[in-house]
Amino acid sequence: MPVLVVGSIALDHIKTPTAEHHQLLGGSASYAAVAASFFGPVHMVGVVGDDFPPQHKQLFLDRKIDLTGLEVAAGQTFCWSGEYELNMNNRRTLSVALNVFETFQPKLPETYRETPYVLLGNIAPSLQRLVCQQIRKPKFVVADTMDLWISIARPDLMELLKEIDMLILNDSEARQLTEEDNVIRAGRKIATLGPRYVAVKKGEHGCLLFGSKGEFFSTGAFPLESINDPTGAGDCFAGGLIGHLARTDDISFANLKEAIIQGTLVASFCVEEFSLRRLEKLAEHEIAERRQAFGTYIV
Repeated sequence: MPVLVVGSIALDHIKTPTAEHHQLLGGSASYAAVAASFFGPVHMVGVVGDDFPPQHKQLFLDRKIDLTGLEVAAGQTFCWSGEYELNMNNRRTLSVALNVFETFQPKLPETYRETPYVLLGNIAPSLQRLVCQQIRKPKFVVADTMDLWISIARPDLMELLKEIDMLILNDSEARQLTEEDNVIRAGRKIATLGPRYVAVKKGEHGCLLFGSKGEFFSTGAFPLESINDPTGAGDCFAGGLIGHLARTDDISFANLKEAIIQGTLVASFCVEEFSLRRLEKLAEHEIAERRQAFGTYIV
C-alpha cells in the first residue's frame, strides 16, 4: 500500500558542539518520506524554490519517491538554522526564512487522493486539514504537531484531532496541549479528543502509545553510544511508523505497537549522521538486524 506524505522541504544550517553544516536537506516531508520509503511506495507533496539543489531531489528519486506532488516555485526554498547544546537534547533556532513555503497550499494530484495511508507532517494544522479535505476514504491518517501550533493555532488543531486516526507529539507538547503535568494522564486525555491513537515521543526514553479504548504500550529507544544530529528524528519516526502500517496493511493495536518500534529504529539510524546522510546509505537488512537486537530492550 502506498503512503502519502505532506509537509515541509527545507535547506537546513545545523551547528552542534563538534561540527557545522550548511545547505543540508531538511524538512518534515523530506525525513518522513525517505523513512517511509524503506517500507513501500511513497507519494510526496511539498514545495521548494528554484534554488533547490539537484542532488537533494536525486535522493528522493533514488528512494523511488513519487514527486508528482512536488511544487517548484520561483524563489528560495524554506531555510532553517539551529544550534544544539552538548547533550543534544536542547536546541535553539537561530533563524527561519519561510520563503516559498510561506504561501504553500497543499494541492494533491488526482492520483494521490485515494492513497490509503496518509502522514500529515509537522506543518500548520490549517494546512493539514486542507489535505484531509482532498483525500478520499483514507484507511489511516497520522498527523504530527509541535508546541508552536499548540500555542498559536489551537482551534485548528482541535478540529484536526476529529479528522485523524493518530496524533504524534512529544511529552512536553502533550502536557502543553492538555495542561496536565503527568504525561500518562495527558496521553489518555488526548485520546478522548478525537484520534483513535496518540503516540507520545520521549526522545532517548522511547515512546508511549495510547488508544481511545484504554489501550497502552510503552517502548524504550534503541541505545546509541553516539548521536551526531537529532534533527528530523521525530519525522523519521513518523515515516517509519506509517510505512510499516502501509506495508502490512494492518491497523490492529498489536501491529501499531510494531509500527512504533519500526519508527523508533529508523529514527535511531537518522541521528547517527547529519541530515539524511545515514538514511541515504541505509540498507533494509540493517533495519531488520537492529529490530532483532532491539527485542531485548522492549519495555
